[in-house]
Amino acid sequence: VQLQASGGGLVQPGGSLNLSCAASGFAFAKYAIGWFREAPGQGREGVSCISSHGLPTYADSVKGRFTISRDNAKDTVYLQMNSPKPEDTAVYYCAASRSVILSSRLRYPSYAYWGQGTQVTVSS
Repeated sequence: VQLQASGGGLVQPGGSLNLSCAASGFAFAKYAIGWFREAPGQGREGVSCISSHGLPTYADSVKGRFTISRDNAKDTVYLQMNSPKPEDTAVYYCAASRSVILSSRLRYPSYAYWGQGTQVTVSS
């Protein structure tokens, strides 16, 4: 099982950035994929999740600004970050779960497989 997050970088507040999570080694279409982030000195926070059926879930802090999507033909999940804020600065991770209940979609213990992170820095 492999998850490869990419697309991070430096972005100005109010700009946009698109993260990708490329998966391999498992039945991608049957898994929920989540995005999490970890800022220095803070715990891992759930950002967004997309179910195997394409149902999205968002943390309140990013609702209306971030959009998650998946392309099962490419085994890839995307996180479109619009109007990012400095407080969105963190290392972003993607993770996969074969079965996650609705109330746990943004809780990291629900996810068995993790990729390496990609740094996102929001600064002018």
